[in-house]
Formats: sequence, structure tokens, C-alpha cells
Amino acid sequence: MKFVVKVKRMPGIPSVGPTTVASTSRPLSRPGIQTRRALCASCDIACSVVTEVQSGRVTRVRSSDNPLFRDNICVKGIVAPKNFANPDRILQPLKRVGERGSGQWEAVSWDSAMAEIGQRLQAVIQRHGPEAWAVSTSQWNTGTDHGLGRRIMNHVGSPNWISGVALCAGNTAAVNRLTYGWYPWPDYDNTRCIALFGHNPGRNSWVPVYNQIQRVQARGGKLIVMDPRRSECAERADLWLPLKVGTDAAMMLGWLRVILDEALYDQRFVRQWTVGFDELAERVQQFPLDRVAAITGCAPDLIAKAARMYATAGPSVIPWTPITDQQRNSTSAIRLQGILRAVCGYVDVPGGEMMMGFHPGIVPESEIEMHHVLSEAQQDKQLGNDCFPLHTYRGQRALREPCERVWGHAYANQVTGCYMANPGAVFRAMAGEGPYPVKALFSLGNNTLMGYANMPLILRGMLNQDLIVVHEQVMTPTAQLADFVLPADSWLERPWMFDGYGWLSLCKPSQQSMAPPGECKSTFEFWRRLAGSIGGSDLVPWPTIEDFYDWRLRKLGIRFEAFSEAFDVHADGLEYRKYERTGFATPSGKVELKSSILQDLGFDPLPYWRDAPPPDPNFPLLMFTGVREAEYFQTGGRHVPELRARTPEPVLFVSPATAAQQLICEGQWVIVETQTGRIEIMVGVRDAMPDGLVRIPHGWWKPEAARGLHELSGALRHADALLCPDDGEFCDREQGVPHMKGIPCRIRPLNRAHT
Repeated sequence: MKFVVKVKRMPGIPSVGPTTVASTSRPLSRPGIQTRRALCASCDIACSVVTEVQSGRVTRVRSSDNPLFRDNICVKGIVAPKNFANPDRILQPLKRVGERGSGQWEAVSWDSAMAEIGQRLQAVIQRHGPEAWAVSTSQWNTGTDHGLGRRIMNHVGSPNWISGVALCAGNTAAVNRLTYGWYPWPDYDNTRCIALFGHNPGRNSWVPVYNQIQRVQARGGKLIVMDPRRSECAERADLWLPLKVGTDAAMMLGWLRVILDEALYDQRFVRQWTVGFDELAERVQQFPLDRVAAITGCAPDLIAKAARMYATAGPSVIPWTPITDQQRNSTSAIRLQGILRAVCGYVDVPGGEMMMGFHPGIVPESEIEMHHVLSEAQQDKQLGNDCFPLHTYRGQRALREPCERVWGHAYANQVTGCYMANPGAVFRAMAGEGPYPVKALFSLGNNTLMGYANMPLILRGMLNQDLIVVHEQVMTPTAQLADFVLPADSWLERPWMFDGYGWLSLCKPSQQSMAPPGECKSTFEFWRRLAGSIGGSDLVPWPTIEDFYDWRLRKLGIRFEAFSEAFDVHADGLEYRKYERTGFATPSGKVELKSSILQDLGFDPLPYWRDAPPPDPNFPLLMFTGVREAEYFQTGGRHVPELRARTPEPVLFVSPATAAQQLICEGQWVIVETQTGRIEIMVGVRDAMPDGLVRIPHGWWKPEAARGLHELSGALRHADALLCPDDGEFCDREQGVPHMKGIPCRIRPLNRAHT
């Protein structure tokens, strides 16, 4: 049987005829092999794949049979069956019995573990208040959290939820909402030009975006790449601008200068649907191309050519990039991306960037989270909202009424990044340096110790906790410091209903392919049991995750089992230029080129450029970190032999000239130091690197190395988080996001044999 749903074409989902086929026939099977539709969660993109099951175990993961998703698979998904069958996988709950970090554990039952966790958490709350409980997750994990963690925290009264999305995509969503009330999605199918800021999608990372870029170029679309490196995308670009690291905001101010001076903008849209244009035009006059060239290192004529291409070849798109998220001018840079889209008329039009809203037939995670039950008094205790309010409750408060007016919900927690505490402020409170103590930390699929900047601070904070609970698959450095380690399932072992992180008005189901091993359980089960252990069983009243999904789908009149059989993707019909009917979900109802929210919070309402701190002769090189090798996602995957064989060691990249100047060579082990810390790492000399810049990979530890407080499986030697400051001149003023793209550093040889 073939199930087909006809919808208006969704951006980013290729058309296959006059309508979009949003489902397909069952995956092709072979004798003795059962197939299941699944969504790969080996990273956070949720590619549609097919699993092949023999004797109750997944033996193969392959790409989808649906032509919409057929090319979307990478090495991380392919090796998933071996990843989750690793002999070091945690299969039963563990309770610490020695000193923290001693590595001494005893096996316990889920019931006893959750009962004691509930008692100890309630003791912390009774002594210090509910705000003394912090939870750290990642986008990787929150896709299967479904907002239940926030739901419980909001009822308990804690606002101190943090996530890696504070440095990656979640903060982008929060900043975008200030400009036009939603985080848009590129319409790759119709766009004529793509502008990438530092992003380098490839065959094994951000694969769907890589495939979309290829399709756009194949039909004659343009590609502009801004990247200090001569990356793979730079190699295939129509224009490559090798800007200096961390200068994205200055580059875009230069683009705006050209676009406004030459009247290349959409004057009708600007006149009818924006506020603050005259002030913006005055601000960009401060950025003649000679000044922008001096900041970015790119020639004025090349800057102008790129600006003209973006403005005239369009509709154009600026896809999300983790690079712009992690700079000391991040807020201005992300705002400038939104402003460029708006003044050129590329918002909510075919080929531009779509404001998709909530799927009207599915209960959104923002509603499940129940933010309205957390009192404003408790919201105002959210750590960091005094100094860095932008993605806190305080910073997003003015968007509630406009969001409900336009999108039907007062809270839109897009990419889970719009109501977060500031991570650095949470870790300072954990270390005893905040306005009140944080004494209980729950970490779900996050490897908290390594997932943020300033790892020395995080370590101090973790050692100062009364309770640490970790839900994980392997014994990460974070898990090694826990009081309880609870075994987590994998994406092969659970059903999943993915709603695009509250970003897209679509839903993709994933079928459970096999039973979880041992006593591994899902985040749904974790939160359901925790709610019961603290007397809140009614907060998660659904007996199973399938019952929960049935409840979320009730408006569609279909149960999850049938839904997952029928659909690869269920998408709401697309409507362009919705703002003509509803206005924008901002206080003014228009695109705010000059942000009323930033102004009311005491910040510059217009985008600006903030010069880098003066050079430090003791740290003569610049480092950019956060880059993920294609084999790994975040800090995960180092325990998988097939992946480690491809990239067995952490490797920094420098240019040949920099290597010669520093007296280092290919394959040599060196020490990289900043004012925050030091790591040991191997040298890789690459022609694609600019002189004076050091590329540091993200998330390195070695599961095979010694565990325990003094080693933490190599995290204390290799983790890039040891190098990254999170305060002062090296963080963004409005968000407090750490600057990871241009940190002063130095290199010296490692004067001993590496082990």
C-alpha cells in the first residue's frame, strides 16, 4: 500500500511533481530482514533513514527509499549499530560509592535510584530553593526530551535550564525573534543564491544542507562563502571572501553599506514593513568599504561584489551557521543576517527564508513545557538575566503578546533556546560565586563538563554539588563525576516524533527498530519516573511514550502507530507573506531593524561592530575552536572503533608558514595555551589555513584512557573547553555567548613522549 499526503511544497523538501509526496511505500525488504523507518539522531539534523533488523537487532542503517531524503546519510548514521552495541555501553543504573570522581560504583535498580534521587533533589530544594536545581541538555538530546524536562522544572519552580544550544542555533533563534518574531528557514528549492558564513557542510556533516547546496548550484544558483579557510565549500563557491576570523558582523555592515547606498534593497517592503530604517542607514554610513576591508582583510571590490550578488541574484538565503553564533559580536552579526534578509525583501517569500510557525495539528513542545506556570518572580531569578538577558525569560518577555497574536502561543521556545539561563552564570553559581547557590545538576546526553566554555570553572562547580545525575550511554567525563549514572537508550531503540525543534511546521515520525539492551531507558521514561519520585506523577500522566504521542496527535485523529506507518513527513500547507495578514510577531508588528527590545533592555538597538582587544605579545596567534570532525558529533563517538580509525587523535591545523614560524611540523605533539588553560594536541599542516590562525577541534577525550578525577579519560588533556574564556572581552554583550573565533593563543612543543 502507498500512503500519500498532498501538501503545498515545503521549503527544503524537494518537489517531485505538482505536489509534494510526503510519504512513500514501506521500505523495501529482503527475505529474513525487517525494515523500519527511522530518524537518525547521531547528530541533531534528524535525517530520514531505513533500518534493517534481523533477529531483533539492527544490522544495517541505510538511506531512505523516499526520493525526498534518499541522499541524506553520513558515516555517523551508518556505523550506529556498532556504536550502540559497544561493549563499554552502560546497561544498568550506577550509584557512586566512593569519593566523587573515584570511579567506584555499585549497580542499583531504577526504582531505588530514582527514589533516592527524588529524596536528595527535594532536600536541595527545601534547603536552597527550587532555583538551586539546574538541568543541562543538548540539542542532540532535547529532540527526544519533548519539553518534559522544562515542564517539570517549571512546576517545581526552577528557571535554570541550560543547553549547548546557547552556543549553537538556540541563541540564533532567540536573536532572530527580536527582529521579526520567528526563526526563518531557507527555501532551498527556489533560492537563487546561498551565502554561507564560515559554515562548511560536507558529505559527512550537515549532509542535507550539503545536498541542497549542490542542487542549487546545479540549476545555476550562486554560492557566496565567507571563511578564513579555503574550505570545501569555498573551493566550489562563485565568490570566496577569506575574511579574518570573527569579523562576520563587520562584513555584513559593509554589505549593507553597498546595498543601501546603491538602492539595491526592496524599498516597498522597507517602507511598509520595517521600523528603524533611517537610523540603520545612518549607522551603516560609519562603515565605508575601506574600513570594512581593514577589519575583515577582504578587498573592498570583493566585498561590494558579494553584496551586489546577494541583493540582485535573489531571492537569496543565509543558512544558519554555528560560526556566527560563537563570536563576541554574535548578537549584532545574527541581527545583521536578519536585517539583510528583510531589507532585500527575502522574508517569507518563495526562494527566501520562510516563517513557518507551529504545526496546527500537533501539540507543540512549547505548550508541553508550560512556561506560564513558572511565576515571574522565579523567572526573574534565572541566572545571567541581569547581565546577559537576551535568551532568558527577561529578554524574551516582550515577545509574549506578539507571539500569541501571530502564532497562537505566548511562548515559542524555538530550538529550545529562547528561555535559557546563561551557562557561565549557572556554573559560577555551582562554584559558589553566584547570587545564590546551585547544588543539584542533572545532565542528559550532554557531557556538560566539555560542552561549554571555561571547563576549569565547570569542573569547580561540579565538585561543589550535592547531587549530580547523568543520563548517558557511555561513561563520559561528566558521568565520571556523577552520583548516579542512568543508562540511556538510542535512536534505534525508541520511537520518536520530531517536530523540527519548534522551528518548522512539519512532523517526522521515527519507528522503534529494536528493544533497548539491558535497563536502558528513554528521556521520556527518565522524566516520567522523576516526576513520580518528587510527588508529581500527574505532570507526566502518560503510561508510555506512544500514549504521549497519541495525545500530541489527537487533533489529527490518528494514533502514532498508524501515523508512523503512513508518513515519512507530515507538513502543514505553506502560506507565503503571512505578515500581510497577521503582521510580524514583534512589539511593533513589523521587522525591527532598530530593536525596541534591545533598547528597553539597555543595549544598542542597532547592530554595531566592537573591535577586538589589543594584541597580546604573550599569545601571538589566534585560535578558532568549535569545529567538528565529520566522524564525530559534539563530544560523542570517540568510543566507536570505526570512527576512531578515521580520526584517531585530536589534530590542530595551521598553515605551512605558521608551522615554520613556530618551529613545529606535521604529526608533532604540542601544547596550545590561552589565558584560560592548555591542551595537548597533534599538529596538522594545511595549505587551506590562513597564516597566524590555529584551528582546534571540538570535544576531544579518549574513552580508552584512565578514568577518574585526575584524568577524566583524557578530557583534562585534550578538551578545547579548557582553552575558551567565557567572560570579559571574550563574550558577547547581550547574550554572554563566549567568543570562540579568534582567541589569543600560543604553541610550544610537548617536551615528553605522548601517551
